[in-house]
Amino acid sequence: MSPSGAGSLVSKGWDDRSDQWLAWARSPGFDAYWEYRDAFLNRVVPDPGRSTLEIGCGEGRVARDLVARGHAVTGVDASARLIGHAADADPGSRYVVAAAETLPFSAGEFDLVVAYNSLMDVDDMPRAVAEAARVLVPGGRLAACVTHPIADAGRFTNGDVDAPFVITGSYRGKRWFEERVERDGLSMSFSGWAYDLESYVVAIDAAGLVIERLIEPMPSPPRKTQWNRIPNFLMIRCLKLS
Repeated sequence: MSPSGAGSLVSKGWDDRSDQWLAWARSPGFDAYWEYRDAFLNRVVPDPGRSTLEIGCGEGRVARDLVARGHAVTGVDASARLIGHAADADPGSRYVVAAAETLPFSAGEFDLVVAYNSLMDVDDMPRAVAEAARVLVPGGRLAACVTHPIADAGRFTNGDVDAPFVITGSYRGKRWFEERVERDGLSMSFSGWAYDLESYVVAIDAAGLVIERLIEPMPSPPRKTQWNRIPNFLMIRCLKLS
């Protein structure tokens, strides 16, 4: 059984924290996105094709970065409020309220599907990956970023750059997480599912995709940080063969 509130990840998305996320995501340079997006866009996302789908687009910052690089974007998210903000900021793209597990698109409608830090925010990750594969054309690609499975499994003992990283529970399987972060006058409540690496690979394989690139990027620009020692994110590009 899902923990209390987990079902809202599918039914309402982040409607209950949309204002928090809007302030958080639209503060330039504020969170980790700004240190890792170039690695994702330059090393994982392929060149623009006919049509790109972003799953879990939220308020649209990834979609806008894709548009700036020439992608024709359709964004989906379970939060109607965030979809509204995304459409207002990017009226030239298409934004649709939908759950990742039941995409309202035909098979083979896209040649690229992007899932940037959204596979942790759905109740059924394998089904979301299968849906991404279904709407891809043969030869199409899924480009995904997730919180690194190791980073999700443990914590640094303090804020020092050389602080020990400790895993006190289990790295294995599917695990619920909740965390509230407060910084520089903003606060954000994060919750969702953490998975081990094997769970992602099994879902990718079951969906008929093959991994063609996997990276564990460093923050950019370089700086002294704990995340130089333990990867903060895992980025994967998958190919649909047929």
